[in-house]
Amino acid sequence: MHCVSRDPCELACYSRVEGGDVHFDDRSLRLFKRLITEDVGADLNEGYDTFIEKKDLGSEGFGDLLAAIRNRNIPLGTIHFVTFRNNLNKILATAYIRNEPWEMGLHKRNGVVYLDVHKLPERPKSDLDRRRCYWGYCFESLATEDPRRADGEGIHHVDANAEYCSVIKTKLGAHRILMGAEMDCCDSTDDGRRFYVELNTSRELDYNTEERYEREKLLKFWIQSFLAGVPYIVIGFRDDEGRLVRTERQRTKDITQRVKMKDYWQGGVCLAFADEVLCWLYGTVKENEDYILQFAPPFNRLELLQAQSCPDAISNHVQQL
Repeated sequence: MHCVSRDPCELACYSRVEGGDVHFDDRSLRLFKRLITEDVGADLNEGYDTFIEKKDLGSEGFGDLLAAIRNRNIPLGTIHFVTFRNNLNKILATAYIRNEPWEMGLHKRNGVVYLDVHKLPERPKSDLDRRRCYWGYCFESLATEDPRRADGEGIHHVDANAEYCSVIKTKLGAHRILMGAEMDCCDSTDDGRRFYVELNTSRELDYNTEERYEREKLLKFWIQSFLAGVPYIVIGFRDDEGRLVRTERQRTKDITQRVKMKDYWQGGVCLAFADEVLCWLYGTVKENEDYILQFAPPFNRLELLQAQSCPDAISNHVQQL
Protein backbone atom coordinates (compact mmCIF):
# COMPACT_ATOMS: atom_id res chain seq x y z
CA MET A 1 0.00 0.00 0.00
CA HIS A 2 1.76 3.12 -1.15
CA CYS A 3 0.54 6.43 -2.42
CA VAL A 4 1.71 9.39 -4.27
CA SER A 5 0.42 12.58 -2.73
CA ARG A 6 -3.05 12.20 -4.16
CA ASP A 7 -6.01 12.06 -1.79
CA PRO A 8 -7.66 9.99 -0.53
CA CYS A 9 -5.03 7.28 -0.23
CA GLU A 10 -4.95 4.01 1.69
CA LEU A 11 -2.23 3.46 4.28
CA ALA A 12 -3.41 0.36 6.15
CA CYS A 13 -6.36 -1.95 6.70
CA TYR A 14 -7.76 -4.46 9.16
CA SER A 15 -10.37 -7.20 9.24
CA ARG A 16 -12.83 -8.26 11.91
CA VAL A 17 -13.82 -11.89 11.51
CA GLU A 18 -16.91 -13.72 12.73
CA GLY A 19 -16.44 -14.09 16.45
CA GLY A 20 -14.91 -10.61 16.69
CA ASP A 21 -11.14 -11.15 16.40
CA VAL A 22 -9.21 -8.44 14.56
CA HIS A 23 -6.40 -9.07 12.07
CA PHE A 24 -4.24 -6.44 10.37
CA ASP A 25 -4.85 -7.75 6.86
CA ASP A 26 -7.60 -7.92 4.23
CA ARG A 27 -8.99 -11.39 4.93
CA SER A 28 -12.54 -10.03 5.41
CA LEU A 29 -12.56 -8.04 2.17
CA ARG A 30 -15.13 -9.49 -0.23
CA LEU A 31 -15.08 -9.57 -4.00
CA PHE A 32 -17.87 -7.85 -5.93
CA LYS A 33 -20.04 -10.23 -7.95
CA ARG A 34 -20.42 -8.67 -11.39
CA LEU A 35 -23.36 -10.92 -12.24
CA ILE A 36 -25.52 -9.47 -9.46
CA THR A 37 -28.12 -8.53 -12.12
CA GLU A 38 -28.92 -12.25 -12.35
CA ASP A 39 -30.20 -12.12 -8.77
CA VAL A 40 -33.03 -9.70 -9.56
CA GLY A 41 -36.18 -11.26 -8.10
CA ALA A 42 -34.31 -12.71 -5.11
CA ASP A 43 -36.03 -12.66 -1.71
CA LEU A 44 -33.89 -10.60 0.69
CA ASN A 45 -35.67 -12.21 3.66
CA GLU A 46 -33.81 -15.44 3.00
CA GLY A 47 -31.67 -16.45 5.98
CA TYR A 48 -33.23 -13.85 8.30
CA ASP A 49 -33.78 -16.47 11.00
CA THR A 50 -30.00 -17.11 11.30
CA PHE A 51 -28.93 -13.45 11.14
CA ILE A 52 -26.33 -12.37 13.72
CA GLU A 53 -26.84 -8.64 14.41
CA LYS A 54 -24.01 -6.18 14.74
CA LYS A 55 -22.79 -5.70 18.31
CA ASP A 56 -22.24 -2.10 19.30
CA LEU A 57 -18.54 -2.03 20.20
CA GLY A 58 -18.65 1.60 21.32
CA SER A 59 -15.17 3.09 21.72
CA GLU A 60 -13.62 -0.39 21.53
CA GLY A 61 -14.15 -0.30 17.76
CA PHE A 62 -12.18 2.96 17.66
CA GLY A 63 -9.43 1.18 19.59
CA ASP A 64 -9.11 -1.32 16.72
CA LEU A 65 -8.66 1.51 14.20
CA LEU A 66 -6.01 3.11 16.44
CA ALA A 67 -4.24 -0.26 16.81
CA ALA A 68 -4.12 -0.61 13.01
CA ILE A 69 -2.54 2.87 12.80
CA ARG A 70 0.12 1.91 15.38
CA ASN A 71 0.70 -1.48 13.76
CA ARG A 72 1.69 0.30 10.52
CA ASN A 73 3.68 2.98 12.37
CA ILE A 74 1.73 5.68 10.58
CA PRO A 75 3.17 9.03 11.70
CA LEU A 76 0.61 11.35 13.28
CA GLY A 77 2.81 14.45 13.41
CA THR A 78 1.09 16.22 10.52
CA ILE A 79 -2.42 14.82 11.08
CA HIS A 80 -5.17 17.09 12.45
CA PHE A 81 -8.04 14.61 12.90
CA VAL A 82 -8.35 10.84 13.41
CA THR A 83 -11.85 9.46 13.01
CA PHE A 84 -14.16 6.91 11.47
CA ARG A 85 -15.68 8.10 8.20
CA ASN A 86 -19.12 8.00 9.83
CA ASN A 87 -18.40 11.18 11.82
CA LEU A 88 -17.38 13.06 8.68
CA ASN A 89 -20.51 11.78 6.89
CA LYS A 90 -22.60 13.45 9.59
CA ILE A 91 -20.78 16.76 9.42
CA LEU A 92 -20.90 17.00 5.59
CA ALA A 93 -24.58 16.00 5.40
CA THR A 94 -25.55 18.68 7.93
CA ALA A 95 -24.94 21.29 5.21
CA TYR A 96 -28.37 20.20 3.89
CA ILE A 97 -30.03 17.75 6.28
CA ARG A 98 -31.14 19.76 9.29
CA ASN A 99 -33.49 17.38 11.11
CA GLU A 100 -31.30 14.44 12.16
CA PRO A 101 -29.63 14.65 15.60
CA TRP A 102 -26.08 13.38 16.14
CA GLU A 103 -23.13 13.81 18.46
CA MET A 104 -19.50 12.79 18.71
CA GLY A 105 -16.68 12.96 21.25
CA LEU A 106 -13.60 15.15 20.67
CA HIS A 107 -10.30 14.55 22.41
CA LYS A 108 -7.15 16.50 21.53
CA ARG A 109 -3.86 14.74 22.32
CA ASN A 110 -0.41 15.76 21.01
CA GLY A 111 -2.06 18.16 18.58
CA VAL A 112 -4.31 15.46 17.07
CA VAL A 113 -8.09 15.65 17.53
CA TYR A 114 -9.62 12.18 17.91
CA LEU A 115 -13.31 12.07 16.99
CA ASP A 116 -15.12 9.27 18.79
CA VAL A 117 -18.42 7.92 17.45
CA HIS A 118 -21.35 8.38 19.87
CA LYS A 119 -24.54 6.43 19.25
CA LEU A 120 -27.65 8.32 20.30
CA PRO A 121 -30.37 6.32 22.05
CA GLU A 122 -32.90 5.03 19.51
CA ARG A 123 -36.46 3.89 19.90
CA PRO A 124 -36.61 0.08 20.21
CA LYS A 125 -36.47 -1.63 16.81
CA SER A 126 -39.63 -3.31 15.57
CA ASP A 127 -39.40 -6.63 13.76
CA LEU A 128 -39.87 -4.74 10.48
CA ASP A 129 -36.97 -2.38 11.32
CA ARG A 130 -34.77 -5.39 12.01
CA ARG A 131 -35.91 -7.08 8.84
CA ARG A 132 -35.20 -3.99 6.73
CA CYS A 133 -31.76 -3.76 8.25
CA TYR A 134 -31.24 -7.42 7.31
CA TRP A 135 -32.31 -6.79 3.69
CA GLY A 136 -29.25 -4.54 3.36
CA TYR A 137 -26.92 -7.21 4.72
CA CYS A 138 -28.57 -9.87 2.58
CA PHE A 139 -28.05 -7.74 -0.54
CA GLU A 140 -24.37 -7.35 0.43
CA SER A 141 -24.07 -11.12 0.64
CA LEU A 142 -25.81 -11.60 -2.70
CA ALA A 143 -23.63 -8.99 -4.40
CA THR A 144 -20.33 -10.52 -3.27
CA GLU A 145 -18.57 -13.78 -4.04
CA ASP A 146 -18.62 -16.26 -1.19
CA PRO A 147 -16.34 -19.26 -1.71
CA ARG A 148 -18.23 -21.09 1.06
CA ARG A 149 -21.56 -20.78 -0.72
CA ALA A 150 -22.18 -23.42 -3.35
CA ASP A 151 -23.64 -22.31 -6.69
CA GLY A 152 -27.36 -21.74 -6.29
CA GLU A 153 -27.18 -22.20 -2.53
CA GLY A 154 -29.27 -19.75 -0.50
CA ILE A 155 -28.08 -17.04 1.85
CA HIS A 156 -27.83 -17.99 5.50
CA HIS A 157 -25.79 -17.27 8.63
CA VAL A 158 -25.14 -13.64 7.75
CA ASP A 159 -22.93 -12.21 10.51
CA ALA A 160 -23.02 -8.40 10.56
CA ASN A 161 -19.94 -8.33 12.80
CA ALA A 162 -17.49 -9.49 10.15
CA GLU A 163 -16.09 -6.41 8.43
CA TYR A 164 -13.16 -5.04 6.49
CA CYS A 165 -11.89 -1.55 7.22
CA SER A 166 -9.57 0.60 5.16
CA VAL A 167 -7.38 3.22 6.85
CA ILE A 168 -7.25 6.26 4.61
CA LYS A 169 -5.31 9.50 4.67
CA THR A 170 -7.16 12.40 3.09
CA LYS A 171 -7.37 16.16 3.11
CA LEU A 172 -10.42 18.31 3.67
CA GLY A 173 -9.65 21.97 3.09
CA ALA A 174 -6.51 22.69 5.11
CA HIS A 175 -6.90 19.65 7.38
CA ARG A 176 -5.15 16.32 7.09
CA ILE A 177 -7.37 13.47 8.23
CA LEU A 178 -6.71 9.84 8.98
CA MET A 179 -9.95 7.90 8.81
CA GLY A 180 -11.22 4.37 9.07
CA ALA A 181 -13.86 3.40 6.52
CA GLU A 182 -15.65 0.08 6.38
CA MET A 183 -15.59 -1.19 2.79
CA ASP A 184 -18.27 -3.49 1.41
CA CYS A 185 -16.27 -5.13 -1.37
CA CYS A 186 -13.75 -4.62 -4.15
CA ASP A 187 -13.43 -5.24 -7.87
CA SER A 188 -10.44 -4.86 -10.18
CA THR A 189 -9.70 -3.27 -13.52
CA ASP A 190 -8.51 -5.36 -16.48
CA ASP A 191 -4.91 -4.54 -15.60
CA GLY A 192 -5.43 -5.80 -12.05
CA ARG A 193 -5.77 -2.55 -10.09
CA ARG A 194 -8.10 -2.98 -7.13
CA PHE A 195 -10.86 -0.50 -6.37
CA TYR A 196 -13.66 -0.49 -3.81
CA VAL A 197 -17.38 -0.69 -4.50
CA GLU A 198 -20.00 0.60 -2.07
CA LEU A 199 -23.23 -1.44 -1.81
CA ASN A 200 -26.51 0.19 -0.79
CA THR A 201 -30.18 -0.72 -0.79
CA SER A 202 -33.22 1.44 -1.30
CA ARG A 203 -36.94 1.03 -1.71
CA GLU A 204 -37.93 1.09 -5.39
CA LEU A 205 -38.73 4.64 -6.44
CA ASP A 206 -42.00 6.06 -7.73
CA TYR A 207 -42.91 9.64 -8.63
CA ASN A 208 -43.74 10.33 -4.95
CA THR A 209 -40.43 9.14 -3.53
CA GLU A 210 -37.89 10.01 -6.20
CA GLU A 211 -37.29 13.59 -5.09
CA ARG A 212 -36.63 12.65 -1.47
CA TYR A 213 -34.33 9.87 -2.63
CA GLU A 214 -32.27 12.28 -4.73
CA ARG A 215 -32.25 15.01 -2.06
CA GLU A 216 -31.33 12.82 0.91
CA LYS A 217 -30.28 9.28 0.07
CA LEU A 218 -28.13 10.12 -2.94
CA LEU A 219 -26.53 12.90 -0.90
CA LYS A 220 -25.54 10.39 1.78
CA PHE A 221 -24.39 7.80 -0.78
CA TRP A 222 -22.24 10.43 -2.51
CA ILE A 223 -20.67 11.79 0.71
CA GLN A 224 -19.77 8.33 1.94
CA SER A 225 -18.14 7.23 -1.33
CA PHE A 226 -16.53 10.57 -2.16
CA LEU A 227 -14.79 10.86 1.23
CA ALA A 228 -13.06 7.51 0.82
CA GLY A 229 -12.41 7.85 -2.91
CA VAL A 230 -14.74 4.95 -3.77
CA PRO A 231 -15.43 5.21 -7.53
CA TYR A 232 -18.59 3.08 -7.85
CA ILE A 233 -21.80 2.52 -5.93
CA VAL A 234 -24.15 -0.37 -6.65
CA ILE A 235 -27.70 0.12 -5.41
CA GLY A 236 -30.16 -2.71 -4.95
CA PHE A 237 -33.76 -1.51 -5.25
CA ARG A 238 -36.33 -3.62 -3.37
CA ASP A 239 -40.08 -3.69 -2.92
CA ASP A 240 -41.94 -3.48 0.41
CA GLU A 241 -41.84 -7.26 0.80
CA GLY A 242 -38.05 -7.36 0.51
CA ARG A 243 -37.77 -8.64 -3.05
CA LEU A 244 -34.87 -7.35 -5.16
CA VAL A 245 -36.46 -5.48 -8.07
CA ARG A 246 -33.41 -4.11 -9.92
CA THR A 247 -29.83 -3.04 -9.43
CA GLU A 248 -28.11 0.10 -10.61
CA ARG A 249 -24.42 0.92 -10.86
CA GLN A 250 -23.52 4.58 -10.40
CA ARG A 251 -20.22 6.33 -10.76
CA THR A 252 -19.70 8.43 -7.64
CA LYS A 253 -18.67 11.43 -9.71
CA ASP A 254 -21.80 11.23 -11.90
CA ILE A 255 -24.15 11.65 -8.91
CA THR A 256 -23.30 15.31 -8.41
CA GLN A 257 -24.14 16.03 -12.06
CA ARG A 258 -27.47 14.25 -11.75
CA VAL A 259 -28.65 16.41 -8.84
CA LYS A 260 -26.99 19.62 -10.00
CA MET A 261 -29.47 20.01 -12.83
CA LYS A 262 -32.31 19.84 -10.31
CA ASP A 263 -30.55 22.16 -7.89
CA TYR A 264 -31.11 19.80 -4.93
CA TRP A 265 -27.61 19.98 -3.45
CA GLN A 266 -23.98 20.55 -4.38
CA GLY A 267 -21.03 18.53 -3.20
CA GLY A 268 -18.87 21.65 -2.98
CA VAL A 269 -21.27 23.19 -0.46
CA CYS A 270 -20.91 20.12 1.81
CA LEU A 271 -17.12 20.31 1.59
CA ALA A 272 -16.98 24.05 2.31
CA PHE A 273 -19.33 23.60 5.27
CA ALA A 274 -17.23 20.74 6.70
CA ASP A 275 -14.02 22.73 6.21
CA GLU A 276 -15.51 25.59 8.21
CA VAL A 277 -16.63 23.23 10.99
CA LEU A 278 -13.21 21.53 11.18
CA CYS A 279 -11.43 24.92 11.27
CA TRP A 280 -13.66 26.00 14.15
CA LEU A 281 -13.16 22.72 16.02
CA TYR A 282 -9.42 22.50 15.58
CA GLY A 283 -8.97 26.10 16.67
CA THR A 284 -11.30 25.84 19.68
CA VAL A 285 -10.50 22.44 21.17
CA LYS A 286 -7.69 22.62 23.73
CA GLU A 287 -4.85 20.14 24.20
CA ASN A 288 -5.65 17.36 26.73
CA GLU A 289 -9.28 18.42 27.02
CA ASP A 290 -12.43 16.51 26.16
CA TYR A 291 -15.60 17.67 24.45
CA ILE A 292 -18.87 16.61 22.89
CA LEU A 293 -19.95 18.09 19.57
CA GLN A 294 -23.69 17.86 19.12
CA PHE A 295 -26.37 18.73 16.63
CA ALA A 296 -29.69 18.60 18.46
CA PRO A 297 -33.22 20.07 18.22
CA PRO A 298 -34.10 22.83 17.32
CA PHE A 299 -31.24 22.17 14.87
CA ASN A 300 -30.12 25.77 14.43
CA ARG A 301 -26.50 25.41 15.59
CA LEU A 302 -23.65 23.01 16.31
CA GLU A 303 -22.74 22.99 20.00
CA LEU A 304 -19.40 22.15 21.53
CA LEU A 305 -19.73 21.08 25.16
CA GLN A 306 -16.99 20.35 27.68
CA ALA A 307 -16.88 16.63 28.61
CA GLN A 308 -15.47 14.97 31.69
CA SER A 309 -13.74 11.88 30.36
CA CYS A 310 -11.79 10.31 27.53
CA PRO A 311 -12.41 6.73 26.33
CA ASP A 312 -9.76 4.21 27.42
CA ALA A 313 -9.21 3.26 23.77
CA ILE A 314 -7.82 6.75 23.09
CA SER A 315 -5.84 7.12 26.37
CA ASN A 316 -4.23 3.70 25.91
CA HIS A 317 -3.37 4.52 22.32
CA VAL A 318 -1.68 7.81 23.25
CA GLN A 319 0.37 6.04 25.96
CA GLN A 320 1.64 3.51 23.44
CA LEU A 321 2.80 6.06 20.87
